Amino acid sequence: MSKKTIAFLFLLIVSPVLIYFLWPTDESRIKKLAGECIRAAEKEDLDTLMSKISFTYQDDYGLSYILLKKLIEDGFRRFSEIDAEHENLKVNVMDEKATATFDIRVIASHGQERGYFMGDIKEPAHITLHLEKGPLGKWLIVKAEGYRGF
Repeated sequence: MSKKTIAFLFLLIVSPVLIYFLWPTDESRIKKLAGECIRAAEKEDLDTLMSKISFTYQDDYGLSYILLKKLIEDGFRRFSEIDAEHENLKVNVMDEKATATFDIRVIASHGQERGYFMGDIKEPAHITLHLEKGPLGKWLIVKAEGYRGF
């Protein structure tokens, strides 16, 4: 066999293995999405935060995508210096749907006052995000539970 044939066969065998180990899993994509949402909220980056939320968002609190966006905008106007700590992130993927649950504590400033916005020193807020896989395998939040509105 020629060197080209050997190289081609090697790539043919190794490529799937590399793709399997290097291609991110749905669980890792969702964990990354949760982290990006938290960092966007800390930076008060509304565009990045809303890009992770589906236009079909609807929760048990009566919020839709547009109402949620207005609520977050208002929160960013009223609060500053947002710091969030999350832990115990667990992801459950079921085909094209998934849930992500985690505990979070959010501290923010409101004028001269600074304090816990979500959760407190004794007990964090318990958040559940419901996600659906969108086009090109992108996960988007379609519902959230456990948060307290701004």
